[in-house]
Amino acid sequence: MDDYESLSHSKWECKYHVVFIPTYRRKTLYGELRKHLGEVFRKLAVQKESRIEGGHLMLDHVHMMISMPPKYAVSQVVGYIKGKSAIPMARVYGERKRNFVGQHFWARGYFASTVGRDEAVIRDSIRKQEQEDVRLDQMNLWR
Repeated sequence: MDDYESLSHSKWECKYHVVFIPTYRRKTLYGELRKHLGEVFRKLAVQKESRIEGGHLMLDHVHMMISMPPKYAVSQVVGYIKGKSAIPMARVYGERKRNFVGQHFWARGYFASTVGRDEAVIRDSIRKQEQEDVRLDQMNLWR
């Protein structure tokens, strides 16, 4: 029971694998944005009493493993992170690049899956995601 988090009347371990994309799946997550987003996500997660356990910013999507207390819905935390992270992105990079649609940096929706006892497998999958995308792109060249 030492590995579990606790609230005043409960012990919990709620981890989710979450994936979301930028608007129109633009290839904007590289360069300056990519370096900046990880820290922004971590700070925003802390504000919702959550913790980013791991993640990887791909060329056109974000993978993260997030631990959050059961008192929050996944949609609340992911919506908060997406909404609040778009504000500094638009402020810092919006004026220079003008490729944001209004203030909408992230596309609507996300993918979420519970981690459960497969945490090591999911961590490994997130880590190897970039290599897998390159492999699949190479396979598509032959079609």
